[in-house]
Amino acid sequence: MRHSLTLGEIVAWRAEIEKLPAEAVRVLGIAGLERNEHATGWDRPFVMPSPNMPAYETALVYPGGCLVEGTNLSEGRGTTRPFELVGAPWLDGVRLAHELQALSFPGFRARPVTFLPTFQKHAGRLCGGVQIHVTDARTFRPMATYLGLLALAHAQDPVRFVFRTEKYEFRDDVPAFDLLTGDAEARERIARGERADDVAEAAAAVDDADRSIVAEAVEAGSVRRV
Repeated sequence: MRHSLTLGEIVAWRAEIEKLPAEAVRVLGIAGLERNEHATGWDRPFVMPSPNMPAYETALVYPGGCLVEGTNLSEGRGTTRPFELVGAPWLDGVRLAHELQALSFPGFRARPVTFLPTFQKHAGRLCGGVQIHVTDARTFRPMATYLGLLALAHAQDPVRFVFRTEKYEFRDDVPAFDLLTGDAEARERIARGERADDVAEAAAAVDDADRSIVAEAVEAGSVRRV
């Protein structure tokens, strides 16, 4: 969901994997790039890449918030805080916030809210739910947090909570949720009613191999700085 590579590093990494000749790819280094800096450290204004990505805070939650699109819950489209707000007319936001916070995932606070989407899902209907406030962007785990949120929402009402089956991103042969998560595992675990923390940890586990992709690309010399 978040690979942490620059575009140049993606190209260099794939060139290494696909054994392209060294002269085929040249990646220019970026002077002053600090990997531990977030966008707020670059002294640049946040420019909306989409009307539904209005703020830096939206970008922090989006890797998990986008998963809500694969369900019939509102992901906050039609409000001023899309992807931070999640809810539905039948959800108990107070209960959801309390249970989500009890999962002990780091870096956020879940605040119970009611909101009224002006368009898309549940437009014009009062929704109960939560707003996710990121308190520590470096420790926050968006995918695990939102998988836990969705599992808890399903547990509240397994009948009215529904995974989308209509066409999504030009595909109608794969459930939208599976497209977003990469396979059927998380959806099937939620549908079986597994514990929210188990669902989140199983489907959002970070493999040590994933952590090393950047280091390997740089140390192997596939990212050639000129």
